[in-house]
Amino acid sequence: MAATLVAGLMLLLLSAGLQDVRTREIANWKNGLIAALAPFWWWAVGLELWPGVAVQLGVAVAVFGLFAAAFRLGMMGGGDVKMIAALALWFPFPALAQLLVVMSIAGGVITVLLMIERRWRKGEIEVPYGVAIAIAGLLSLREPILNHLQHT
Repeated sequence: MAATLVAGLMLLLLSAGLQDVRTREIANWKNGLIAALAPFWWWAVGLELWPGVAVQLGVAVAVFGLFAAAFRLGMMGGGDVKMIAALALWFPFPALAQLLVVMSIAGGVITVLLMIERRWRKGEIEVPYGVAIAIAGLLSLREPILNHLQHT
């Protein structure tokens, strides 16, 4: 069951990243499904309600609050905020911290590439940050999420 959930998460991340490239939006149902599948992941890996699930929920709320502030400042889109918070339900804190670092680096690279492209074409840069989030999520899936012993 755990492998099926991880495969589903991978497909959702790929789909969200591609949609963000095309439309600069991430569908709410994709972020909702990422979040809704997390409790099945917790069950599949034997995460205990206390403190395991409680910590996952608390970290996800904190991540949502932090990135909601970035949204309010116009630094990211709402779909990006929801996607990061939904992923926070899946990853133990050390892996989530690594995911956020990789996301920041990928987002910076994408931003620089778009700035270079815009040098030749006029217009405002609109960074599809969902791509950076998807890349970071996919890279982070290798470990420790697949090693559920990290949860205990």
